[in-house]
Order: sequence, then structure tokens, then C-alpha cells
Amino acid sequence: MGLAFFGLTPENSTEHRVNIFTQIHEIVFWGNGGYSWAEVYNMPIWLRHFTFNKLRTHYEERNKQSQTKKDPKKVTLVDQQGNVNKEAFKQASPTLKTPQYK
Repeated sequence: MGLAFFGLTPENSTEHRVNIFTQIHEIVFWGNGGYSWAEVYNMPIWLRHFTFNKLRTHYEERNKQSQTKKDPKKVTLVDQQGNVNKEAFKQASPTLKTPQYK
């Protein structure tokens, strides 16, 4: 016998289900409370794809804007690995004056 209904076979049906549920989760999670799981699950497929793509483009644009707003002159004292930038730390630290006792 050839392919099953619309080519969905037991081997690839699990992958399709995971993709559908992942898309539903992403819409509900990144929709900031605007969608319930049942609403997204019962959406027409074309509308679910449209909503998912709109959310994706929104967050991609937001990430681009946040990356361009970073100040190139800004120096961090601790990098992502947790290492201290000693030179920047010395420059940022106030110089302590030794007290002069009489």
C-alpha cells in the first residue's frame, strides 16, 4: 500500500505533532496572555500561522532594536564568563585616600 492519508505516516506523525504543539506553546507564551491554549489550538491553521509569524517578526525587530541601542563606549566590569576586567575595575573604582592622622 502507498502513502497514508495525505502522506502522514507513523514515522513522521510524531514530528508533526511536536511542531504543532511547539507553535501553539510559542503563541501562548510570547503572546503575553493574549491567547489561551484552547483558543490557539482551535484556530484555523492559516490564522495560527499568521499569528505565529507576526509574533516572530515582532520579537526579531525588538531584538534588533535592543542590540543597536547598546552603547559601544560602555565597558562592563564582569564578562559573560564571570571574569573581572581588572583595568576597567581600577578605572571605575574611586581612589581611596589614606587617612591622615595627626
